[in-house]
Amino acid sequence: MTASSKIICIANQKGGVGKTTTAVNLAAALSMLGNRVLLVDCDAQGNASSGTGILPQELAFHLYHALLGEKTPQEVICTTAFNSLDVLPSNRDLVGIEMEIAGVRSREKILKNILGKIEGYDYFILDCPPSLGLMTINAFTAADSVIIPLQCEYYALEGLSQLVQTIRLVKHNFNPQLHIEGLLLTMYDSRMRLTFQVAREVRTHFRDIVYRTTIPRNVRLSESPSHGKPIFAYDPRSKGAEAYLALAKEFLGRQRKK
Repeated sequence: MTASSKIICIANQKGGVGKTTTAVNLAAALSMLGNRVLLVDCDAQGNASSGTGILPQELAFHLYHALLGEKTPQEVICTTAFNSLDVLPSNRDLVGIEMEIAGVRSREKILKNILGKIEGYDYFILDCPPSLGLMTINAFTAADSVIIPLQCEYYALEGLSQLVQTIRLVKHNFNPQLHIEGLLLTMYDSRMRLTFQVAREVRTHFRDIVYRTTIPRNVRLSESPSHGKPIFAYDPRSKGAEAYLALAKEFLGRQRKK
């Protein structure tokens, strides 16, 4: 990994907020904009892997084997239909990783050590599991920053304080540079009053840390994972594709200002 590479976690312990959709499509958009990107699937469900056309159940080796030191990361990285986007995939075997590494010294740094051996990428996008367990702690310890997707619903902020507290603890104990990159409003429906209320509340509390770009509710966006394609390969003219391309541009704009 080069000094200029950035590692970004996509995290929220709540399921169904667009976390994996964001990881897959932000990674794809960044690659389309001229960056070399590695999408790291840290979730045993393997949805980020399948969302890029990789069949998790058919993998002989994946992140689990790299974490145990049985394979180098280079041996398990897969290419995708996007020339500048590769994937470090996972499948359900990863369910047992926390027990496997529970007694390992510096167990929270295993993923960081693995990513440190990988060269040639501008961005590493880590799709975290929907929990605050040891795999997520590993991702936070390895990362420069965290993007938090928030669904525009009544309970959007529920659990967010726990996530922020976990980020603070990792920052204090393992990774002083870790920070929140941004909050992303997902499943945005401009026809619903609740959407505006939630968006206003989030922007009032978090101000400039909230991305201007919002991700709309979009049928094509929800269909694309079942076809094993990022939205840009499934329907590049959809509202979902437009939104994730805008997010990638806003993300890169923020990077240039730092």
